[in-house]
Amino acid sequence: MSNRTAFYSLLIIAILAWVGLVLFTRFVPPHTALAFMAFFVLLSVALICTLSPLAYAVSLRFVASRLYHATIRHALRQGALLTLCIVLNLVLLALHSWNIFTALVILGAAIIIEVLSLARK
Repeated sequence: MSNRTAFYSLLIIAILAWVGLVLFTRFVPPHTALAFMAFFVLLSVALICTLSPLAYAVSLRFVASRLYHATIRHALRQGALLTLCIVLNLVLLALHSWNIFTALVILGAAIIIEVLSLARK
């Protein structure tokens, strides 16, 4: 699959995921743990499919060099890491366990993972 095909596929999936998330929050009351899990899974899919094309477009536009070649694979990893940071902070906030220290630790771990993956290349 080419980068362009994957890019447009992610945009279509993102639109469908956001519509699904809106419909889920409209029609399903959040009374059970399964409803909360389904909400966070839908949110994760929507965020990954939204942030990955955004990361790809930004890296194509601003990070053009011989050492770094922008691909959808890298953008998916970056979108997934950013989504993981957002969703973990929201889960901690829903559990009333969130504080700024845990948010900084989650962000620091994501930055370390990204730096290690870029250094491996």
